[in-house]
Amino acid sequence: MPTHPGRDLIPTDACLVTGAGSGIGRGTAIALARNGTGIAAFDLDRAQANQTAAMIAEQGGRSIAIEADASSEEPMDEAIRQTMGYFGGLDGVVVNAGINGTWAPIDDLHADEWDRTIRVNLRSTYMTLNKTVPCLKANGGGSVVIVSSINGTRTFTNPGATAYSATKAAQVAIAQQLALELARFAIRINMVCPGAIDTNISCSTEVRHPERAEVPVIWPQGSVPISSGEPGRPEDVADLISFLLSDRARHITGTPIFIDGGEGVLR
Repeated sequence: MPTHPGRDLIPTDACLVTGAGSGIGRGTAIALARNGTGIAAFDLDRAQANQTAAMIAEQGGRSIAIEADASSEEPMDEAIRQTMGYFGGLDGVVVNAGINGTWAPIDDLHADEWDRTIRVNLRSTYMTLNKTVPCLKANGGGSVVIVSSINGTRTFTNPGATAYSATKAAQVAIAQQLALELARFAIRINMVCPGAIDTNISCSTEVRHPERAEVPVIWPQGSVPISSGEPGRPEDVADLISFLLSDRARHITGTPIFIDGGEGVLR
């Protein structure tokens, strides 16, 4: 993205965040707003998006709450129109919407369960990029961060997480492909790959017959070495995303960064 002297710590003037109603998305939206960024808080849940916007307003930030299904074209078209109408431009995007979906042995994973995970995680990634890249080009450049995972990119120990892992690996491939395609437009694109983070994403998980897919392993001291087994916080990921969106990361693109407290190394 274009360099702005004197604002190294200000990630963007306006940033769109999908899945902004909770967890990493909310933590990121609040962190960015605290640094002066205007936030378009996208979420499928209108009440959750409104709550994020209200929290930003309480700290004196600028935001607009938008209810949108990031995997559907017409709602995304309208959401982008609202964002551009409110902020007049866009130079940052955080692709965060996603679910864990159904984790089940491959011969017990139904086609509709596979399709739902692919749609929510991967089609929404495509759709968000498809609709926002023209805005970034019109801006003269910008920065994108995709929230992937250590699952499917560094670890493969969650029993039955085939569909989820496939979407997370695909997100990394998409970002690395686009890092070259978009470089000529001064658009950077990077990935963060969190490990265990204290969010409510487990609410979107259905686990079925894990004993048929797992390889039993016991981690006596916990699976997150840096924190004695405790998961990370959404704010930890938000700080990394803020850095990647800022001018301080101006020479970083096409790069997956693992933020897992050493979990992936252990596993």
